[in-house]
Amino acid sequence: MDTHATTILAVKKGNHVAMAGDGQVTLGQTMIMKHTAQKVRRLYEGRILAGFAGATADAFTLFELFEAKLKEVRGNLLRAAVEMTKEWRKDKYLRKLEAMLLLADSEHLLVVSGTGDVIEPDDDVAAIGSGGPYALAAARAFIRHSDLDAETVARESMRIASEICVYTNGHLTVETL
Repeated sequence: MDTHATTILAVKKGNHVAMAGDGQVTLGQTMIMKHTAQKVRRLYEGRILAGFAGATADAFTLFELFEAKLKEVRGNLLRAAVEMTKEWRKDKYLRKLEAMLLLADSEHLLVVSGTGDVIEPDDDVAAIGSGGPYALAAARAFIRHSDLDAETVARESMRIASEICVYTNGHLTVETL
């Protein structure tokens, strides 16, 4: 899957979770169309953070499906993610969606892919998108070698990713729990 034009990072540290997303929307490989997109949002009465990478229309379709599953399971993030992924993989239309979700609540961080993966990282840090590897590496270094809080780790890691990845900018949306 081509995940250009986005970086989403989630960091859980202690009782706090921060999710950050850049604002760049790139058309193809040559033109920046928007600098201030919001790719991170709050769901389920503000208790769940969600960010997307991939095709925007596909991501919004997944957000709607995920929100419906959240309501069905009364806000259980892990169960909603698994149920959504099952439906995503079984449905002919949904299977063609090209997006990934990064989801978090106060207990879990999850990466959800269209190939049926629901992955909870071992180290409470996860990233998706073209700048994801850069943000992830920076966040892991900050977590291991500083006393910074989750929000500061997310912001500084995204700043570093924006300096490396041409599909990531410094206009951030940051949500915290």
